Amino acid sequence: MKMILLAGIGLLAIATAAAPATAADLPIKAPVYKAAPIDPWNWSGFYIGGNVGYSWGNSDTDAVFSNATSGAFLFAQSNSFDMNGVIGGGQIGYNWQFAPTWVLGIEADIQASGQDGSTSFLCPGTICSAGLTAIPAASAPSTATLNQSLDWFGTVRGRVGYTFTPTILAYFTGGLAYGKIATDGTLSGFNANGLPTTVSFSGDTTKAGWTIGGGIEGRIAGNWTAKIEYLYMDFGTVSTTAVSPLIFVPAPGTGLRADFSSRVTDNVVRVGINYKFGYAHF
Repeated sequence: MKMILLAGIGLLAIATAAAPATAADLPIKAPVYKAAPIDPWNWSGFYIGGNVGYSWGNSDTDAVFSNATSGAFLFAQSNSFDMNGVIGGGQIGYNWQFAPTWVLGIEADIQASGQDGSTSFLCPGTICSAGLTAIPAASAPSTATLNQSLDWFGTVRGRVGYTFTPTILAYFTGGLAYGKIATDGTLSGFNANGLPTTVSFSGDTTKAGWTIGGGIEGRIAGNWTAKIEYLYMDFGTVSTTAVSPLIFVPAPGTGLRADFSSRVTDNVVRVGINYKFGYAHF
């Protein structure tokens, strides 16, 4: 009996000593790694933002001098001048992303503008002052100065874009452009006594036209995107008239009239930043 008990104790000791080695030989299960969550960014939704840039505008202006009383044509001249300046404003819009890579959108913006420029026109005295006897007509030209500014403008445009990556969008855009164009200046000449005389004129109008352009926009962090954009705008023709009843003009009648017709166009380069609503991933 004693021998049996000792044999049992020995077998238990051997089994206990062998257990760690057996456990060590068992295969260890590899840890499970989960894939990183996919960022669900897309371009659909409302956005609002601001921008700043520079505009290279141009005014192609025709000036026609005529007899203020009879309307008889006297002289015409054309000049082109720049209307450049800094611009800045804000925009709001909505995008629809469809398929994996295409985006449609609509955007409206409003801009303050520091664009202005000026030019002058001259009607030779031998034409506009022919018949003046108080002084030589050749030394009595009539002149007009013209200053124009684009005080503010806005656009309402459609956008068609293509995503080169999920967060980088290139787009074409086009639609309505409108803006306030202000004009002022002077009309100068000589009266029947050969004395210089000058009258001032001014006016402004809100013109509607069209615009086309394109840009690139990309997500920079969270809900924020940044863009660079180019627009060409055409505001059509702006008309202004100046009249001085004192300036001597050839008979019949007295007084000089100048009619100005300006075609105003603009080239805009601007950078902007937008905040897209409905997205909160960082």
